[in-house]
Formats: sequence, structure tokens, C-alpha cells
Amino acid sequence: MRFILCSLALLITSVPAFSAQGEVPSELTDYVNKPDDSFSWKVASQTTTDAGTIYTLDLVSQTWHDIKWDHKLQVYLPKSAKPQATMVLWNQGGTPGITSGILGLEIASKVNAPVAFLFGVPKQPLYGGKTEDGLIAETFVKYLETKDPSWPLLFPMVKSIVRGMDAIQAFAKEEWNFNVNSFVIAGASKRGWTTWLTAATGDKRVKAIAPLVFDTLNIAVQMKNQITAFDKPSEMIRDYVLRKLVPIPETEAAQRLWVIIDPWSYREKITVPKLIVNGTNDPYWPLDALNTYWDGLKGDKWLLYVPNAGHELCERDKEGKPQPLPIRAMNTLAAFSKAQIFDKSLPKVNSSALYKPGTECIDFSVQCSTKPREVVVLSTSAKSRDFRKSWWDSKNLEVAGPKMDCKVDVPKTGFSAALLDLEFELEGLKFNLSTPLRIMEPAK
Repeated sequence: MRFILCSLALLITSVPAFSAQGEVPSELTDYVNKPDDSFSWKVASQTTTDAGTIYTLDLVSQTWHDIKWDHKLQVYLPKSAKPQATMVLWNQGGTPGITSGILGLEIASKVNAPVAFLFGVPKQPLYGGKTEDGLIAETFVKYLETKDPSWPLLFPMVKSIVRGMDAIQAFAKEEWNFNVNSFVIAGASKRGWTTWLTAATGDKRVKAIAPLVFDTLNIAVQMKNQITAFDKPSEMIRDYVLRKLVPIPETEAAQRLWVIIDPWSYREKITVPKLIVNGTNDPYWPLDALNTYWDGLKGDKWLLYVPNAGHELCERDKEGKPQPLPIRAMNTLAAFSKAQIFDKSLPKVNSSALYKPGTECIDFSVQCSTKPREVVVLSTSAKSRDFRKSWWDSKNLEVAGPKMDCKVDVPKTGFSAALLDLEFELEGLKFNLSTPLRIMEPAK
């Protein structure tokens, strides 16, 4: 299945002074907490299969600028599973289909607990048929024109997840006579962005988050990353270029817009456990974008890079044929969710990568809380810092214990990049975690 993915790399030229002062913006929580009598939900259907039961709910999350946001919300209960106090809530665009049902039940079976998918995030098309990035860009322009803080589309997207949690809790009590108290919020691309911002609201029901392929926190620095890597902004953000939002104008309103939509502005509040998943060949982001913000994140954190995979996280072979499902990402998401739901421990991975530009190798060192099943060096090379079309090779390391060291040679010409991929197992479920990667310049 193809994840319904699309996202934004906003570019700006300077960091607003009030961001550096530690202020946590209030516009997001002001919007999310504003009462809205249009919220409602009801069970639309119940389908039983050999794999389990799918409940479909009709949800109205809010009325935003006179537009009713209606959604489909599906709850997947595998035959072997029982309701738990924590539930995974995945948010995405579109509407349910056969493939989403298969994927939902597959993840729920791996987790051995109910999982919910919230569709229609955001409500679209709107404003003359605009969707996805074009729609977000439109709402940003409206914010700059009106200074009305309810306009940025990310805010109603977050509120739809909050109302999704409300609906699931009420549904679980009514259908199962069971209390769901907390959630693992997950989503990909702009829905990964929404995942970060949902945690930023401070809602105590958010137990953990898993944002996928939204590798652009600390947006001010990310602009420099894109120019360094690609010599220009990624072509994937052309909707924002066309609306003259890139670079964001040097106005007070534009600077404030940047602050209120960047998860980096809320990093002191986002202390819940987090799993970050990226593809090594994602055309949206520079390869080393994560290094801009990884060390500044608060609380427990885990990382997965999916090799030879783009924005949809489906690994490709050397002929370019993708897997039908994002297996590696799905297994790690399931393991992370299972650990949160059943209060299990995930392995801690602490690593360092010592490298001086112009030297002949990089020294990796990794210390794990438990011994990995397998450790692989993933590496690639390119003529420049643009690795979007590079092929990642793998080399197995001998695993003698929870600590290991290795050297990765630097090519004599061009650039190279490397990371360590580690395989673990949680109650029979194999999954992967990664170290942060490093880009190396050619040896002098």
C-alpha cells in the first residue's frame, strides 16, 4: 500500500527574536481548546472478517471558517486482541478503502491491540479545488492577509486528532464498556507534522508519538540545509514558491507564522517518547536534516532510517521496484506502539560518529541497552551532498555484545554517508532501529 503522503519544507531566512527567548506560542492551544458544538460521532458500520472486526465511525471534528470537517474513523480489532488502556491513533488524508483495512488490521495484529485510523486530515478539497500543499499554502496566505491565527491549516488538523481521541474514548466505553485513557499518535508527512503539534498542545492523553517522514524541525536552519544540499529549494515545495511564501517575507506576521507552526518552537513541551522514521532517499529533505534538531529533542527518542526508500517508505531494489508495503517502517512502528501499550522496554541506542573533514574514515561507536540480533553498516556515496538518488549498500558487522565499534572508509572523490542499522526483537516481532547518520567529505 502507498501511504497517503505529501509534505512541506518551509523555508525562511532568519530566526525570529521571540523564538530564541523561549516563549511557547499560545495560538495552537487557543484554537484547539475553543468550544465547538458541531463535534459529533456515531457508528456507521461494523464488518467482521477472518482477521478481525472493523468499526467505521462518522465523525464531525469541528467547524472551521464555516466549513464542517467530517471524517471517517476506523477502529481495527484483531480476533486475538482485547481492548487496552492505550490505543494507536494514525491520522491520514483520504477515505477508507480495502488496502487501509488490510494495513490497519495488520498493524493491529502485530501490536496485539486495537488500532484506529482517522481519515480526512485535512478536510479537502477546499477553496476552488485546492488540496494538500496547495491548500496549506492558501491558508498561510490568508493568515498573512488577515493576521487571524485560526487560519493555518495545521491547527484544525490537530483539532481533528484531539476530537478523534474524544470519539474513540466514547466509542470504547459504549461498545466495549472499557476505558481508553491514552494514545500513541502517528502519521506521515504533513500528518507527521500534525502528530508533532498534537503533542505540543500538552494533551495528557498523548502518551507517545511516531511522526514519519517529516524531517524538517527547526525550519530556519533547514532552509540552509536545502540550499547546501540541492543548490536551491526542493522542487517538492513548489506550491509555496508559487504563492511567494518561500522564502517567507520579512514581516512580523510572517515571522509569527513560522513560530506557531514549527514543532521546534514547542520542543520543551514535547517530552513524551517519540519514534522518528525517515527514508534515506526522500526528495523533500536533505539527507542530514535530522542532525539539525535531534540533540535538542526532550525525553526518550528512537530513530529509524529506511534504506533505499523515498517519501512513501517502501524499500526499492536496484531496478527501482518498490515493495508493496513499507514493511520495515511498519514493524518498527508496531514494536514502538506495543512497548507503549503494554509498558515494555525498547532498547536504548546511544551512538557517536567521530569524523574530521578531510580524513579517511569515520569512527562509529554504539552502545545498546540489550544486545542486537544483527548490526549492519548502511553506506552510500554521491558526487555532491544531494543523495536523493544514491543506492545504499549494506555490510554486516559481527555482534559480540551490546557495544561495538567500526570504521567506515571515505571515498577519494565525492561525498559519502553512513549509519548503523540494528535489528532487535520484542516478543517475536523483529524490528529495526538506526543511529543518526553522518555525511563525509572526500579525503584530501
